[in-house]
Amino acid sequence: MPDADSRPLAGRRLYFVGIGGAGLSAYANVALALGAEVRGWDLRETIFMETLAGIEVDLGGDPAPPDGWEAVVSTAHAHRVAGTRRGAFLAELVAAQPSIVVGGAHGKTTTAAMIAYVLRETGGDPSWIVGGVVPQLGGNAAAGSGWLVVEGDESDRSIGLLRPDIAVLTNIELDHHATYASETELRAFLDDWLEAVPNVVRSWELEPVSFELAVPGEHNRANAAAALAALELAGTRRASAEEALARFTGVDRRFQLVGEARGISVFDDYGHNPTELAVTLRTARERTGRKLIAVYQPHVHERTRQLAQELADALALADAAIVTDVVGARDAPRDGVDGKWVLDRLPASVRAGWAPTLDDAARLALAWADDGDVVVTLGVGEPWKAARAIVAGLGA
Repeated sequence: MPDADSRPLAGRRLYFVGIGGAGLSAYANVALALGAEVRGWDLRETIFMETLAGIEVDLGGDPAPPDGWEAVVSTAHAHRVAGTRRGAFLAELVAAQPSIVVGGAHGKTTTAAMIAYVLRETGGDPSWIVGGVVPQLGGNAAAGSGWLVVEGDESDRSIGLLRPDIAVLTNIELDHHATYASETELRAFLDDWLEAVPNVVRSWELEPVSFELAVPGEHNRANAAAALAALELAGTRRASAEEALARFTGVDRRFQLVGEARGISVFDDYGHNPTELAVTLRTARERTGRKLIAVYQPHVHERTRQLAQELADALALADAAIVTDVVGARDAPRDGVDGKWVLDRLPASVRAGWAPTLDDAARLALAWADDGDVVVTLGVGEPWKAARAIVAGLGA
């Protein structure tokens, strides 16, 4: 924790609109540690509010920053109230201390968490802001006196506002069709951003690590290689970094075991685009010789419209797929675009289930699951609620 002389936000009153999101909950925690008074608003309770100890949160209705308070507004709620956009506030934090920014379509949360964990384990006293709860770090954000490790977001181009000392790019894949017309446009945007960064790590230029990790999957070997390259640039000895990294056990909602009962294992994962769904389901497939049941909550209408077939192809790695309606306030609903767009494209070999709500999905998964099966809930929103309901329904 910074001492009294290093609290650059002292005297500011910040009201975070969308404080229950993965990003703004982390920003709020760091702002509090850096001396600001902090409050916030969100539509409903979320899993990230469990990290907001000591912060008052208004739920429901419309956001109403008190007189004299600055609003910091998430992209999803920019239409609700005027204020500083999320990306501009993060740019302030990145400019205030030596920083490492991790971007990319997949793996940026885990890679950023790996870097922050190793820095802390090797005595670096880092600050970090990541888009997931990291049990070994005690949350999704903290303020220290060393390097600041953060995720950048290309979905709204706000990563382009950040000027770190070190940038890590895990991969490039068109995932935000409402922002970029093509992957070529996305690549050009990222290239322009990286021109202003003195030290750049591109994951695809590295060999995945060969030593044993506590987190499963070839994708995490690639994430670890990128993390190690960034840590070396930050001055951490590779041998010390590898030793610490081998102890890293992951981020919540990244193939997280929620519970087991009656011989059925239930996992939850943040994966929401085709590549992430496929990686997670392949990892899950290794856990069972019986049925693999996927429960997927599509996120944002434009992604669902553009990638319905690719999403269905990924879900086809399961034996059964249950799909809910689309969630996400980032774009407006489109006529006819719902979870059925994905479901209707599944091959006949996959048992398909339509469940408009997560409660419906949990009930259907419970009806379908048998001894030895694996159930995986997937998506950006709140599929973790379905995972918990399934475990509760199994009597765990």
